[in-house]
Amino acid sequence: MTDQLRIALAQLNPKVGDLAGNLALARTALADAAAARVDILMFPELFLTGYFPDDLLFKPQFVAEAIAAAKSLAGETAGAGVSLVLPTVWRDEVGLRNAVLVAQDGEIVAIRFKHELPNSDVFYEQRYFRSGPLPLPVTIRGVPVGIPICEDIWHSAVCDHLALRGAEIMLCPNGSPYWTDKQHGRKELVRARVAEDGVPMLYLNQVGGQDELVFDGASFAIEPGDRLVLQGKSFEPDFIVSDWVRGPGGWSCVDGRVEELPSVEEAPWRAAVLGLRDYVAKNGFSEVVLGLSGGIDSAVVAAMAVDALGPDKVHCLMLPYRYTTPASLLDARDCAERLRVRYDVVAIGDPVDGALRELQPVFGNRPIDTAEENIQSRLRGTILMAVSNKLGSLLLTTGNKSEIGVGYATIYGDMNGGYNPLKDLFKTQVYALADWRNRHLPGDSLGQGGEVVPRAIIDKAPSAELRPDQTDQDSLPPYPVLDDILACMVEKEMALADIVARGHDAALVRRIERLLNIAEYKRRQAAPGPKLSARAFGLGRRYPITNGYRDGSIG
Repeated sequence: MTDQLRIALAQLNPKVGDLAGNLALARTALADAAAARVDILMFPELFLTGYFPDDLLFKPQFVAEAIAAAKSLAGETAGAGVSLVLPTVWRDEVGLRNAVLVAQDGEIVAIRFKHELPNSDVFYEQRYFRSGPLPLPVTIRGVPVGIPICEDIWHSAVCDHLALRGAEIMLCPNGSPYWTDKQHGRKELVRARVAEDGVPMLYLNQVGGQDELVFDGASFAIEPGDRLVLQGKSFEPDFIVSDWVRGPGGWSCVDGRVEELPSVEEAPWRAAVLGLRDYVAKNGFSEVVLGLSGGIDSAVVAAMAVDALGPDKVHCLMLPYRYTTPASLLDARDCAERLRVRYDVVAIGDPVDGALRELQPVFGNRPIDTAEENIQSRLRGTILMAVSNKLGSLLLTTGNKSEIGVGYATIYGDMNGGYNPLKDLFKTQVYALADWRNRHLPGDSLGQGGEVVPRAIIDKAPSAELRPDQTDQDSLPPYPVLDDILACMVEKEMALADIVARGHDAALVRRIERLLNIAEYKRRQAAPGPKLSARAFGLGRRYPITNGYRDGSIG
């Protein structure tokens, strides 16, 4: 039995379904571990398949190939001098399992199964996997090691069971997506387990964007006594090596790197940029295109795109009509020049006027309303999709959570696009991020520092500019009011009476509830975007489109 361990955490960015690519990443990490004379190398949860593979798990061929890849990597530990902790899909006589293999000297020496299968929010593992029994420790290098898998540590039974059966150190692989305060919540959870069991825990998380989820990495380790001894990077891959020794009080880290976590202001920007970067790259695109209107939302999306991809990969178009103000034309060009992106102007006057002329016999003498206004938005969407198709770039849409919440967005118009970086950001948050980005340059940014979102865009009243002198507040309450009401309804699921008790007008609250409900069909057809809050539109929030329920807590 050894009294010293060198442990490496491979905080990597897999792609769901890319067995060959993920296996190549794992092989590189195994070679790095061998070169660093590592004793134990651990990968994140379900690394070779990527987390989470969804209904790919219903494909027997995919599962068979994933298991074969895991066996292949286990065999490559022969001569490496490294004990491998490899989370993987596995199949036994009971059924499909979320598992972890322990391999050394070319052989699989132990298999453990996830006991607690999450079935809430964005997680629905019970759809695919069978739960394993309470696991026993695995002996690695003569040391009893507990390997709880992700959700297993959210319930005390698994770690208690492992500690009572002699586990001296816990290695926990995870696929834990980011949202607000998640990094703090994970640490509090691990602190509780360590305090209960008196055993140090190394928490490894994957990194990268996968559809609507963003995994932030930020792997760490905590010792008894509430000592943070290891902290990996956030929102980027990392290979974290630490040295551990056994003393009279158990195992402790004698050499561990501690990185600074991003601030609460920086984290959502980094998450949105990472989600965008990976969505573009993992889906085979190299460039993006978006409409740059001179408003705050499109300016922030353009800045995020430049940070994610670089200015040469971002193409902005201004699509003016007669209601587009001179200030918006100036502000859009100013923003594009600051970001150093390609900028084109494509006027939509002739196609809009032509459509209105041809529709006049159908519309008759009915008063002008949103039907005519939305033609502008839909023709802009058509033109942007045409550019996307012709140039092979991904069209980004720019609606924020406030607008998406109340349906203040035109389906098949400004909602057109393949990805929306602002989907889970309220309008007030968009303004706050613009201010933050103007003062800071993120470490992984491919853009430049300074005021990339012009002050004039931040200061002016928001407007869709679909009619003369229009502002958003013609149709909506001030955004601080709207955002608070929506946050209460969407993120907290509060009763309307409790929202009114916060000081909001009852009639307004009832109106916002109605707008939220009737816009559900639009949200079903909206582009995906990164989940940045605990309760986002899209994955994890499943409301019926046809919905007769109305909150009866107020009249």
